[in-house]
Amino acid sequence: MTTINNSNTYQWDHILVEKDVERKTATITLDRPEKMNTLSFIARSHLNQIFAELDHDNDVSVIVIKGAGEKAFSSGGNIAEFMEQHPSVLSELHMNVAAPERSPKPVIAQLQGYTFGVGLEIAMACDFRVAADTTQLALPEINLGMIPGSGGSQRIAKIAGVGRAKDMIMRGRRIPAQEAYQWGLLTTVTSPENLKAEVDKLVADLTRLSPMTLKVLKRVLNASQDASLSMGMEIEGFAYGMLRSTEDFNEGVQSFGNKVKPNFQGK
Repeated sequence: MTTINNSNTYQWDHILVEKDVERKTATITLDRPEKMNTLSFIARSHLNQIFAELDHDNDVSVIVIKGAGEKAFSSGGNIAEFMEQHPSVLSELHMNVAAPERSPKPVIAQLQGYTFGVGLEIAMACDFRVAADTTQLALPEINLGMIPGSGGSQRIAKIAGVGRAKDMIMRGRRIPAQEAYQWGLLTTVTSPENLKAEVDKLVADLTRLSPMTLKVLKRVLNASQDASLSMGMEIEGFAYGMLRSTEDFNEGVQSFGNKVKPNFQGK
């Protein structure tokens, strides 16, 4: 890791991390625009550490991840490197890519242009995907005799259904933004000119809320994905009861009664 200019900007092997303390936001930029922001194995390995540090940073409430330039969020991985890796290494690639999902904080993927391969897998591990209408989504590994190896097939199938996942992944199809939105793969689609403003709006919506409550809610939603309805309700109910002991719960109730905006402290 290299610190740039000040303590709030860091560079990690083609990944730039910038903190905006005033907005309580950290932005991770896949910073290799001359190569369509392709990710090397070294860059992938940094994701887990980057998120781990931001997860414990009290100055950061929301994390945004985007690609440098306008052509791609990320066009995928460095294909040549795959032949240099042991099969056991390839079998564990999903662990680093899942870092946004494991993060207790809301993570927004800001998408524009090509979002392929591991780029799409990272985006699918985020909580929100805000995309320009020029965005194209694809898991084209089948064309190389491969399958997605970092959770892509599983997350697409869970969100869009197995039929659509097969249509997309088994054919190596590129899915345009509007179609992806209809499938539920994208949260919002907007023009390239309005993309940043749309992300900023979402950031503002999230940062006004209780960080503690968002953390618990994200954990409940993620944990209940593979649970039955009754088990999911048990998880939700237990979490709801535990939140009763937090200062933010009390702040929310008192503010509602007093008809004022709550001042959440994440406690």
